[in-house]
Amino acid sequence: MYKSLKKASLALAVASTLVSSIAMAEGVPMDGNPANGKQIFMNGKGPVVACMTCHGPTGWGTEAMGAPRLANLGYPYIVKQLTDLAEGRRVPQGAGAVMPYFASQLTPQERKDIAAYVNTLNTTPELSDVKELKASGQPVGVRYKGEILVKYGVENKVSACVSCHGYNGRGAPPMFPVIGQQKFTYLVNQLHNWRDGSRANDPLGMMRAIAKNLTDQDILDAATYLSTAPRTTQGGSDYTSFSPKTQ
Repeated sequence: MYKSLKKASLALAVASTLVSSIAMAEGVPMDGNPANGKQIFMNGKGPVVACMTCHGPTGWGTEAMGAPRLANLGYPYIVKQLTDLAEGRRVPQGAGAVMPYFASQLTPQERKDIAAYVNTLNTTPELSDVKELKASGQPVGVRYKGEILVKYGVENKVSACVSCHGYNGRGAPPMFPVIGQQKFTYLVNQLHNWRDGSRANDPLGMMRAIAKNLTDQDILDAATYLSTAPRTTQGGSDYTSFSPKTQ
């Protein structure tokens, strides 16, 4: 475990350096208009349907559609994803296949406005119900094994998720988004997409390099833990009445 922690610390130091350099290169200032972003999120704009249709009125996503949580993921990340969708650098499958068209119908400023609005949605978590997913016949992972992957990684196989995404995946802006308390189905789908290369808009190919070493079971385990992971360290929880829905 000591070796794994040491490697995680080294990876975090490298990641911090990358954050600084890429942040300067991308230069994403917080200059969105949350009020206009809310208008588009709630009501849409022309051919663009309201974001809440799929992502929910609170921005916490929809499990059945595989629609991700957008709430409070980080302003630069949402701007980048909408821009990549609009410009063809990210081409989702399934229900998300509509996103490149919708994003392309938004101006660059409107993308920033939406990102600014969803970044304010720091509401009570609406977590994946892993027990319900399992009861419906969907494969799920083993939570404690996912916790090991997230916190410590596996020596000579994969680095810990926390090395880049912070404690329990709570994010390390501007480069690394929140992955903790993201929807289970979305996490599974994206890890598969990173692994098979159908999603390739990760900085420096970092996620593809990680995901190629994950088995199907690793992906289920990591998603099971991350989708219900506590936001903060013990004694410092944001949500005093929050109880994770675990398997």
